[in-house]
Amino acid sequence: MPPPKDVVKIAIQMVGAIPQLIELQQTKPLASVLKDVCDAWSLPNAERYALQYADGRQTYITESNRRDIKNGSILRLTTSPDQEAERLYIGIQSKNVDVKTDSLKKLASLSQDITFAQEFISRNGLKQIYSIVEEGNDTGEMLAHTLKAFTELMEHDFVSWENLSTVFIKKIVSYVNMNAVDASIQQLSLSILENMVPTSHLLFEVVRKEVPLDRLLTYLQATNAQLQLKAMALLIALLLSATDAERREMMDYLREKNIRQFIHKNIIHSSEPLGDEMAHYLYVLQSVSLNLCEHRMKMSMDPYSQEQRDLLQSLRQTAFESESEVPAGTFSTERRQSLCAKEFRKLGFMNNSNPAEDLRRAPPGLLALDNMVYFSRNTPNAYSRDHFFEELFCICIQLVNKTWKEMRATQEDFDKVMQVVREQITRTLSLKPTSLELFKTRVNALNYSEILKLRQTERLHQEETLAVPVLELREKLKPELLELIRQQRLLHLCEGTLFRKISSRRRQDKLWYCRLSPNHKVLHYGDVEEGVQSPPIESLPEKIPVADMKMLLVGKECPHTKEKSSGKQNKDVLELAFSIVHDVEEYCLNFIAPTRYEFCLWTDGLNVLLGKEMTSERTQTDLDVLLSMELKLRLLDLENISIPDEPPPVPKPPSNLNFCYDFSHAEQ
Repeated sequence: MPPPKDVVKIAIQMVGAIPQLIELQQTKPLASVLKDVCDAWSLPNAERYALQYADGRQTYITESNRRDIKNGSILRLTTSPDQEAERLYIGIQSKNVDVKTDSLKKLASLSQDITFAQEFISRNGLKQIYSIVEEGNDTGEMLAHTLKAFTELMEHDFVSWENLSTVFIKKIVSYVNMNAVDASIQQLSLSILENMVPTSHLLFEVVRKEVPLDRLLTYLQATNAQLQLKAMALLIALLLSATDAERREMMDYLREKNIRQFIHKNIIHSSEPLGDEMAHYLYVLQSVSLNLCEHRMKMSMDPYSQEQRDLLQSLRQTAFESESEVPAGTFSTERRQSLCAKEFRKLGFMNNSNPAEDLRRAPPGLLALDNMVYFSRNTPNAYSRDHFFEELFCICIQLVNKTWKEMRATQEDFDKVMQVVREQITRTLSLKPTSLELFKTRVNALNYSEILKLRQTERLHQEETLAVPVLELREKLKPELLELIRQQRLLHLCEGTLFRKISSRRRQDKLWYCRLSPNHKVLHYGDVEEGVQSPPIESLPEKIPVADMKMLLVGKECPHTKEKSSGKQNKDVLELAFSIVHDVEEYCLNFIAPTRYEFCLWTDGLNVLLGKEMTSERTQTDLDVLLSMELKLRLLDLENISIPDEPPPVPKPPSNLNFCYDFSHAEQ
């Protein structure tokens, strides 16, 4: 029978005694429980004892947390928090170095517990901690335990950081700035300053003034990962607590000192893997850096600002006038304005006569101008490596141009191109490239064709079409759906299509119509007049029996495309040309499809009539659409249900499977 809800079975230990196994009544006062435990071991003064977890953080058991005790927990009978706090308060004031060090070590451990911390602070214990730091010259084990105890006590927020004295703060700062100090003391000092900075702007100013950024950069180059982490944490705290102007000044200085190189070499490519906490700090640092661009991004261009107008003109001058310098008096004002407008149009500006209007929209505002100016002044062979965001822009703007060409885009396709570019950048960043060079290599390798392939693969994954049972179902559905496509192609041939004849000079002349008979045995065709949409089959005098058709030719194989010619028109004809060879190979019926869609449907239909596979790209597209729709319908009842890769095993027949009736014993 399970124990009642308010009863937990636990073990209680004590040094030198046999453990007690008890059923703890949660409704019973803790003082009474302690009295019973002490009585079992014949211990007087139960109020001087307390229960504590034997494992983990060894938290004291109180009325507020006793409900967290689980069945099977192991507790320990120990000195009560108030008694222990009093003992350690006296111990840290001892003249005996060993006693004082041991007391500080114990204090650092117990201060994690909120009950003990409250008791120790209530005895003005922090004052003793301050004195040890302010008046002492020790930089060894004793100081490390003192700083650890101080950090743990302050974590409970019983005392404000603003109550710290200037002497104490400067002492902590000195440990950060000193070289001949143990690394554990430097880590604790950095942690204390990190917690101190966000509490008030006054403390921020003190730390910013006393701890040079160069010192933090030195820590970032250390081989000690924890020291790097604490230094980065303090740097982030300073940046987040600064005003916008102070933050910009600090980031400019860090870029000047090449902080990216330190991070790249000593943190990202260090021998130890990058931890989650450091990864978070690097993310915040990057966010702070990028957020500095927000002001310019939200600021529209002022067409009356001479400085901004000069920057805009520098774009055109860098792109064009460097190639051919023209004396100022060579052209008239109107001619020069016309030339400038033409050049701005080549640069991609919409408002050629007043390109400043293109930058009135915010965002991107002046940030776009800043980056275009940077790009125009810094070629890929002369990057300025303290300018991460601008370098990234240079890579991405070239990616836009590359993707634009791959998509054969026009001005109306701008949004589509930007969607693809955004996807290219996002996918590359998800791979976590460790340098700009690696980012550039990967993002350029992810061309438009690869994006299309990835989208298709992800769509298949989303529909769970890569599961083994679903793949088997796809294969079973394919013949049925391919037959459906065949019937659709033949139906289209029965409806017929209007074609144009093309002369040897590639000039489109007369119209002719071709359609398949309803019984799929004869192709009917003949010339028609302009404006005729769907002539009746009886009006088409010429015919070719399907049984006489020998083969289908496409593209360059067709006889009417073998004449020597060049240019875009010839290329278009090659993509739309097909021929039917019938009776003898020398006799062909030649077609030029009006569209690629018609080409696909007619070549598929003719292949069906010839008993061959449909090979056009439209067949695969239609098959994918039909398979997707059919699978969704078939799997509708299995939504949110995981499909196993293997079918469940068939169980063995039961041992009593003897249901067969024995007719040999039937009554006569």
